[in-house]
Amino acid sequence: MASADRRRRAAVLGSPIAHSLSPVLHRAAYAGLGLTGWTYERFEIDEDALPGFVRGLDAEWAGLSLTMPLKRAVIPLLDVVSETAASVEAVNTVVRTDDGRLSGDNTDIPGMIAALRERGVEKTGSAAVLGAGATASSALAALSVLCTGPVTAYVRSEERAREMRGWGERLGVDVRTADWAEAGQALSAPLVIATTPAGTTDALAAAVPERPGTLFDVLYEPWPTRLAAAWAERGGAVVGGLDLLVHQAVLQVEQMTGRTPAPLAAMRQAGEAALAER
Repeated sequence: MASADRRRRAAVLGSPIAHSLSPVLHRAAYAGLGLTGWTYERFEIDEDALPGFVRGLDAEWAGLSLTMPLKRAVIPLLDVVSETAASVEAVNTVVRTDDGRLSGDNTDIPGMIAALRERGVEKTGSAAVLGAGATASSALAALSVLCTGPVTAYVRSEERAREMRGWGERLGVDVRTADWAEAGQALSAPLVIATTPAGTTDALAAAVPERPGTLFDVLYEPWPTRLAAAWAERGGAVVGGLDLLVHQAVLQVEQMTGRTPAPLAAMRQAGEAALAER
């Protein structure tokens, strides 16, 4: 159990990092948990600078949150990596144990599952994934738990298609691939997970069906995306990037502090307030 007034440090690392909401969420959690000695910062760190930063972690450090491009680069620097993180070769959470060992985990995957379950998605017979980057592989890992049937990934190249099929084989998901030009067809799936950069799905807004299922759009800024807005207008359920960010941060806070449960509602409120100010 973490001492409330003992000085402890945590931070988010990445490049670029100025936009990160992680400090807002983690600080709200510390306030809610009464952890007066805890601080949470952000550091602009690229892959070249990462080893030196990690070597400098002393006993005050409780853990790190990692964003791009560090989620894979950190793995060789760790003493142990969880099965969840190893399954997608991506670590977004590092915890420094009392004996100085560094343990890596991925809270994006259980965070996705928790965000969907919060909106009533316990199981789905099929799903569609828009995109094929690092977030898409985490989505497939989440779907390995939630989806009982095939997942169709809509991608822009055969190379990306091969990558997604490869992740499917590794994760035990029946992944089928289709060209991005056919992405409008994805929207008829009972669950659609959009993992692409801002603006990429805007053109799909006009293709939202009359009775859409659930859309999980991992973006949180700008919000709502055109696709999410059109989806909601048609009465479909929408899960947003802030939902994912909060749920994965809850798990990070619990791992780093040893306190459960982390104050999800307060963290979400802090995130919403911060976004409203931008």
